[in-house]
Amino acid sequence: METDDVSVREQLFHDRVRETIICVLLFSCLYILSHLILTHFKKNAEFVTDDIEDAIVNKIALWLCTFTLSVAVCAVLLLPISILSNEVLLTFPHSYYMQWLNGSLIRGLWNLVFLFSNLSLVFLMPFAYFFTEAEGFAGSKKGVMARVYETAVMLLLLSLLVLGIVWVACALLHHNTARESLYDLWEYYLPYLYSGISLFGVLLLLLCTPFGLSRMFSVTGSLLVKPRLLENVEETMNCAVFEEASLSRKLNSNTSCWVNVGVNSETMNKQFFNVQARRIALELRERASPWQRNLGYPLAMLLLLALTAVCVLMVCFHVLELIFDESAMPRGMEDPRLGLASFSMFGSLGAAVQVVLILYLMVSSVVGFYSSPLFTGLLPQVQDTTLTQIIGNCVSLLILSSALPVFSRTLGITRFDLLGDFGRYNWLGNFHIVFLYNMLFAGLTSACLIKTVTWALQRELIRAFGLHRLPLTVSRSTTPLKLLLASGLSKIH
Repeated sequence: METDDVSVREQLFHDRVRETIICVLLFSCLYILSHLILTHFKKNAEFVTDDIEDAIVNKIALWLCTFTLSVAVCAVLLLPISILSNEVLLTFPHSYYMQWLNGSLIRGLWNLVFLFSNLSLVFLMPFAYFFTEAEGFAGSKKGVMARVYETAVMLLLLSLLVLGIVWVACALLHHNTARESLYDLWEYYLPYLYSGISLFGVLLLLLCTPFGLSRMFSVTGSLLVKPRLLENVEETMNCAVFEEASLSRKLNSNTSCWVNVGVNSETMNKQFFNVQARRIALELRERASPWQRNLGYPLAMLLLLALTAVCVLMVCFHVLELIFDESAMPRGMEDPRLGLASFSMFGSLGAAVQVVLILYLMVSSVVGFYSSPLFTGLLPQVQDTTLTQIIGNCVSLLILSSALPVFSRTLGITRFDLLGDFGRYNWLGNFHIVFLYNMLFAGLTSACLIKTVTWALQRELIRAFGLHRLPLTVSRSTTPLKLLLASGLSKIH
């Protein structure tokens, strides 16, 4: 009997060590990837300065940002890893090489991401910001430690302020509970704070994702070669080359020759750069194969349209499930029993579609976030992003990514229930909030999609038939169909 207990303890010890090694390896890979990304965007002048103290402070802040970004990437991968792990265990239920993949590992990964994400949001990122702005208290000895002391005091004051706001909110919403549990910080106020942060992230995803789904068409179109109906690429290329050469000769000539006729040098330079950019785009189109020029763009647009339509249909179906089935409500679970049943009614194919949709929604939310007027200034620039902008980007991406599992489960994109503390948010059990959230997402996404498709189709038809060269007195929005057909027939003849 004692031998059996020892063997069980040894097995538990080996399982814990194996899970720790796997988590460390995964996080190390994500940390290296995040470091490469931040190094690609950071402004090198802030890290190579004459002041050694500033350089050390900036490097420490960059390390904290790298840690936060790696946690954000891991949060994005939580649901895909969990769904794919379940399908792998269903496919290979008795495989010796898949014994390391179990529910304990997945649950531990969820708990670590929840812990590190809240640690980064509440402590690490405020510390990095105050650390870069600190100079030490007046009269104290200058140095890195003086900045650390000032940052610690600022964090303490900020913590007291946030806890006071949370206590006031609890007192307003739950008067008796807040008064009785004034000293119950760990069991009540911190989960309440986490619930508020998650609700803010989910609301931010609600605003950014529909806008990002509509912006995905234009962003993808800018990366691909668009087909042009009834257009002679070679002729247009020659015209662009001649126009560029003419502007180049005017710029290289004596400035008095064109200053006297009222031509502004800035306007001339702007025209030259525009013509040069158009010529480069035409060269790319000319070098592209017929398959890329004629099939790549339509297939990409159809794929994006199909993914967006599937998302909207799944959300509409989930709305019906919420009305007739209580089990459709998002909830948490403690023990993920992987390998028993698929989380999709279509099996492994449906699970793969769920993973693709989750990643697609995350990319769309990021595109919508950076495309919105409020957050356009945070858009990182290659080798020209300040440390303050890096901190803001890491915080924003962490808020979006940590809310992604709750967002996907609330919309019914997947039936994988939330693990650990992700399923303990107070508002998840409110039917009215969940139902209204699904309706708003379906309505906003449908409206953005209809507007994007109709305007894009009209714009491409106008450009294809050359009507964008019409004078401004002719309204493009009221261009009759007969004018389109007449222009097309004249080009054919």
